[in-house]
Amino acid sequence: MSQTTRLFIAAPLPEDLKEYLTGQADMYKHEAIRLVPIDNLHLTLYFIGNVPASQLNTIQEVTAHMAQQFAPFTLHLEAIEPGPKPRSPRLIWARFKSHDAFAQLSRSLTQALSAEPPLSREPKPHVTLARFRKDQPVPHHLEPFHPHQPVTLQVHEIAVWHSELGSPHPRYSIVQRYPLTGNHSEGKAV
Repeated sequence: MSQTTRLFIAAPLPEDLKEYLTGQADMYKHEAIRLVPIDNLHLTLYFIGNVPASQLNTIQEVTAHMAQQFAPFTLHLEAIEPGPKPRSPRLIWARFKSHDAFAQLSRSLTQALSAEPPLSREPKPHVTLARFRKDQPVPHHLEPFHPHQPVTLQVHEIAVWHSELGSPHPRYSIVQRYPLTGNHSEGKAV
């Protein structure tokens, strides 16, 4: 039986943005909502899941190659709100405006690392701030928050992350970071 590891690809967040998002998420405190610890906040690009530990080197090589194809880009926070479906939300997320570079990078990683073709729907840049407990009804009347001043996320690196399942929250740790070093100013693949 081979040993497995649980992995995903995500962009780390700067400390000041993590503190800002955590502060805004406080307005959603409720017994049916479990806030994500500040150290677990990240911008997911592709969730890999459980893979044989022997595949880690290949995943790191693919991620490093992708990072060399894309230039840094900036995301703009649109709202903090229940999602992804407002009528039947599963989480509270910080939803950023759609961005071509993010979508292309997410799709490229998915295509390179998945046995399945990427989904045709547009990847949504977001940070999960809280999850609804499955054993309690979803609270109603959760108001969205729209920032009064521009809030941005400079995506200048991506990382391979390890996820260790635990209670009440999983523990996430960065395995390896990769700077985005592509030349195209819009962040598109070269």
